[in-house]
Amino acid sequence: MVNLKAGTRPPWVGLGAAVWVQIASGNAYNFPLYSHSLKSVLGFNQHQLTMLGVANDVGENVGLIPGIACNKLPPWVILLIGALACFFGYGVLWLAVSSKVQSMPYWLLWLALCVATNSSAWLSTAVLVTNMRNFPLSRGTVAGILKGYGGISAAVFTEIYSTLLRNSSSKLLMFLALGIPVLCFIVMYFVRPCTPALGEDSSEHAHFLFTQGALIVLGLYVLSTTILNHIFHFSALISNTILVIMVVLLMAPFAIPIKMTFHRIRVSKPEMHHQLVESSESVIQEDSADKTEPLLKSSSSAAALGSFRENVEASEVAMLLAEGEGAVKKRRRPKRGEDFRFTEALIKADFWLLFFVYFVGVGSGVTVLNNLAQIGSAQGVHDTTILLSLFSFCNFVGRLGGGIVSEHFVRSKTIPRTIWMTCTQVMMIIIYLLFASSFDGIVYAAIALLGICYGVQFSIMIPTVSELFGLKHFGLFYNFMSLGNPLGAFLFSGLLAGYVYDTEAAKQQVPNLLSSSSISCSGPNCFRLTFLVLAGACGFGSILSVILTMRIRPVYEMLYAGGSFRLPQASIH
Repeated sequence: MVNLKAGTRPPWVGLGAAVWVQIASGNAYNFPLYSHSLKSVLGFNQHQLTMLGVANDVGENVGLIPGIACNKLPPWVILLIGALACFFGYGVLWLAVSSKVQSMPYWLLWLALCVATNSSAWLSTAVLVTNMRNFPLSRGTVAGILKGYGGISAAVFTEIYSTLLRNSSSKLLMFLALGIPVLCFIVMYFVRPCTPALGEDSSEHAHFLFTQGALIVLGLYVLSTTILNHIFHFSALISNTILVIMVVLLMAPFAIPIKMTFHRIRVSKPEMHHQLVESSESVIQEDSADKTEPLLKSSSSAAALGSFRENVEASEVAMLLAEGEGAVKKRRRPKRGEDFRFTEALIKADFWLLFFVYFVGVGSGVTVLNNLAQIGSAQGVHDTTILLSLFSFCNFVGRLGGGIVSEHFVRSKTIPRTIWMTCTQVMMIIIYLLFASSFDGIVYAAIALLGICYGVQFSIMIPTVSELFGLKHFGLFYNFMSLGNPLGAFLFSGLLAGYVYDTEAAKQQVPNLLSSSSISCSGPNCFRLTFLVLAGACGFGSILSVILTMRIRPVYEMLYAGGSFRLPQASIH
């Protein structure tokens, strides 16, 4: 039997703790903060550096093992594994950058970076899967909040890097190696499976609004203080005060369970759900059939579902007759919206359409992120911290906003969430063309818009894959989709951007400097070809996204026809 924590308060305590873990899981976004030290201290060229960027993304997103483990191990074990990966991975990088160990081989650094950032996959999987199951009727909102905190994590780390660590790459790596494991040990008790509420809760919406508001305030605060510190160079006292206020804002989600402790919520009997939890299937069923309400009211379902519903009912009747006659022995294949096994999802066209759309969106975006310092330097912007903070804030806006907007329209208009991936990838085409044009002063606006579009990809993919293929094996599906990120980084950043940059940099060097192991490039040609290729890739992704949206529209009409999410009978978690 699965040991679930009962009550209305524990899920919110777990969400508050998950916020801190999600911030910690954004440690891979720190690569631009210490990449210049890897290049200068160890003497790498841009191609070697971009391949380390690929290692950064491979480690962060290759989470198939965490995806499988989350169905077999409790969340605290998943967090423990992530903490150990962080300690050993970033510990090796610290030894190299601080020159404690001389002449460390390149392959070892590549592997250490993979291990270090793979902690992100373990940490994110633990909190995301647990909270999606704790709040099954608010998947888009929960995904937007958690991924929003993950998006703002780069700005939080940048604040720590510039204020507490005084722009020291070696101190940052030591902080990641020691600080994140300590955090995981502190909060791992609170991230636990809880009894989910399968009914409407009037206070839940207000609690989510408060959490979203706290996240927005945190994002604005971190961005503004980072910019002001760059302009006015705050004293140590003011900088430390800013850091303390940031920590207080990160504690804001805990105000919900504290409030619930002093103001108990009375749950009416019709809203109470008695649940039986089976560990082997991770399925929660109601105790008696006479208390089960229909998924959709008859007055609205006929008009909303149309031929889709009729075909489903006809196929079910035929299957029941065949089973009754003994002609069919094996269970029927699940329909979209129910729980799929991984092998069953792999043969679905919608699964691969979603994967390729996500691959184009995040793969192209992470190429810019990994080369952010070099892109800024090539266009005359040498302060990476401002660009990274701006990208992080807008990434957070895209993640949080994508969850909120898609949740609104999917409930009110039954519009599939993937329509927003289409819109943002069309916008990304324009952004990459702006990068390629290299207009004066365009880099800040382009980075901001790209951050928003990049963030939307995450907050749309996560609830979409759970709605189409269920929550039972969600951890595995989510981590498989996340492979689009390192795949895109390898193709677009490792093979394309690094080669184009080094080729152009070699043209700009005088002959007696060509032997230098670390060369730099300046001017629009350093990344122009890369941006044109990325624009073409997003054009292809937009077409695939339109096809996917048209295919899954009937599924969303079934799931949200009543104006709120209805769990299919075979998929109640």
